[in-house]
Amino acid sequence: MEKQTTARNWYQIDEVELIYRSKMKASERPKVLSSKEAYEFLKENWNADRINLQEEFKILLLSRASKVLGIYNVSSGGITGTLADPKLIFSTALKATACSIILAHNHPSGNLKPSQADESLTQKCKQAGDLLDIKVIDHLIMTDEGYYSFADEGMI
Repeated sequence: MEKQTTARNWYQIDEVELIYRSKMKASERPKVLSSKEAYEFLKENWNADRINLQEEFKILLLSRASKVLGIYNVSSGGITGTLADPKLIFSTALKATACSIILAHNHPSGNLKPSQADESLTQKCKQAGDLLDIKVIDHLIMTDEGYYSFADEGMI
């Protein structure tokens, strides 16, 4: 038998509160202006023990001035893939008040060629970003030896 909701219970619903705290002053944040700078920054912050072992997907959150607000680890997968949920990507970007993002994931195989799934996800995120006014400025496929930039190759 179902319990009936009383008017009093409506006041007991949880409130959603958004909070963003930065540990760094805006003037001290690094600036990313190219795919090479993004790759170097991400590689420096990637776990070197896992870049050749396990596929991971991250986003680089950027301010309007292209300064790094943070890196978010979207997912960790297996040797041949990981799932990147656009809802997680953009809920994080919104919470961080990012004006733009750079998508990034590694290929443990060392192959820098994007898969059909990589291309599809990139376009899906670009369209979602357009709706939310959060520009997806690049998608990097990374290895410990180099990277592939969707923006540099005209694919975004």
